Amino acid sequence: QVQLVESGGGLVQAGGSLRLSCAASGSIFSINAMGWYRQAPGKQRELVAVITTGGSTNYADSVKGRFTISRDNAKNTVYLQMNSLKPEDTAVYYCNADLDDGWAKDDYWGQGTQVTVSS
Repeated sequence: QVQLVESGGGLVQAGGSLRLSCAASGSIFSINAMGWYRQAPGKQRELVAVITTGGSTNYADSVKGRFTISRDNAKNTVYLQMNSLKPEDTAVYYCNADLDDGWAKDDYWGQGTQVTVSS
């Protein structure tokens, strides 16, 4: 059984920083892309950033230059460093991993962590 556990969310003032972490554990054969998504109240879940095993990254236009995604393959962990936070970044942030558990490839999701940016 695979689990993704996020940490690092919280309340921060506009202009501040937060760092999210997501560790994958359980029956893992290999992990391909890992990423972060977010969902604000009344809105659809959207991609924030994604990183491949080789380190290639892609970001939503709204976070380019402010957020940085990274990963530690040895620890099966992905990070999201969020700087210059804005009130519009307020959302529940979800970790995602495209991984092979030894039987099949599938998408796995974390439980979500709340990020609230006050103005």
